Amino acid sequence: MAEMAAFDSDDRLSAFQKSGVYRFDDANAYFIDPVRVLNQSYTRFRVSPAVYYSRFFPSSDFSTENPLNSPNNSRKRKRREKEKKKPRDLNSREQLAERRHQEVTPALLKAHEALLAASKLLETLRNLRDDGEKNNSESISRECELDLVELGSVWQAPFYEIVLNSHDEVTEVGNAGVESDYQRVVPVFDNLVANEGADEIESELLDHKYILPKKSCFYMKSDLRQIHNLIPVESDRGFNLIMIDPPWENSSAHQKQKYQTMPNRHFLSLPVKQITHTCGALVALWVTNREKLRKFVEIELFPKWGVEYAATFYWLKFMIGESRWSLD
Repeated sequence: MAEMAAFDSDDRLSAFQKSGVYRFDDANAYFIDPVRVLNQSYTRFRVSPAVYYSRFFPSSDFSTENPLNSPNNSRKRKRREKEKKKPRDLNSREQLAERRHQEVTPALLKAHEALLAASKLLETLRNLRDDGEKNNSESISRECELDLVELGSVWQAPFYEIVLNSHDEVTEVGNAGVESDYQRVVPVFDNLVANEGADEIESELLDHKYILPKKSCFYMKSDLRQIHNLIPVESDRGFNLIMIDPPWENSSAHQKQKYQTMPNRHFLSLPVKQITHTCGALVALWVTNREKLRKFVEIELFPKWGVEYAATFYWLKFMIGESRWSLD
């Protein structure tokens, strides 16, 4: 039985090295390496692990010790236990939030324990940043990133242009614009920028380089009031994947003043149903853990958008050496 388990572990590790997805059968959970997943779809370029994981912990700091048992968490746990000694009645929303927390905690703990027990996977993760560096394809590096949100908010936004460099004469880049031999120059905001070719292409914006995957497009708005321009003339030209990270109202964002928030009711008018492909689409919506917000999404927002709930993905956020939120 031990040998079979070892072979199964080796098979899963081999599959992970090819696909970037490692399955924990007993925990019904997965570990995903975004770099491997992205590089699966690229032919001319590759994402550099050393650059993508620029904030990854050094090998010497990578430990299999459960961070939930760290001294910092122990102190926090004791502090919470003292607070619990002051009983008070939870209101209805707090009771529902607590019930959700109790439901998901065992699954998250089991997944975390499965990761810590996967010794061969952890050994591979120690060298994740250096993995596959000996490759002849062009490497995608991360420079000082542009703040596209700020860029789209200034009065010059309609004049910013992106240069699309075609790989060869056959590649077609859908858009009207100023064309040179192997380039197209098109507006980057309030315009559907598309790569309709069979290979990824390189693009340039204000001396920064970006990669557009094959058969892909993006649309960046400088004015949310014009979002209805995204609605396609033909429904079979709609979107199959729609990712939405709304600027929800929350006290943390308000205090830090990092970005402007919007009232929940404003998101009801987003034309999600109209921009969806005629065959349907997967909608991924980022939400906070506020119970009031969850109820709004379930009762009002999804029905308005014509979206059916499918699954919930939880972000277990870790700071260096400790979990930001306790699981116990």
